Amino acid sequence: QVRLVESGGGSVQAGESLRLSCVASGDTINGYCMGWFRQAPGKERLGVAAVNTEGRATYTDSVKGRFTISRDNAKNTLYLQMDSLKPEDTGIYYCAADSLFCLVGTMSGADYWGRGTQVTVSS
Repeated sequence: QVRLVESGGGSVQAGESLRLSCVASGDTINGYCMGWFRQAPGKERLGVAAVNTEGRATYTDSVKGRFTISRDNAKNTLYLQMDSLKPEDTGIYYCAADSLFCLVGTMSGADYWGRGTQVTVSS
């Protein structure tokens, strides 16, 4: 059983940056593919970024070049650095751990999920 707790969300202006963290407990994340998902108001939850056990990352097109996902297995922590934020990045961001799938867009059935952290970007 893996417990995931996100932090780092907040309210920012367009163009600013935020860094999200997801701390895992109960088990190590070493053997899991990890991902970040975003749920905008009134919309379904969609994958934003994913990283496999070797550190290789994939991103949804809308965040390429602006977001960077990384993992620190020693700290059992996943990160999402978000730069040049846009109003359309607004939503609840969830961390997920998946034992099978590692590409963004394939992890919707992940084994474990956090409760999310709110990100609001105003223009």
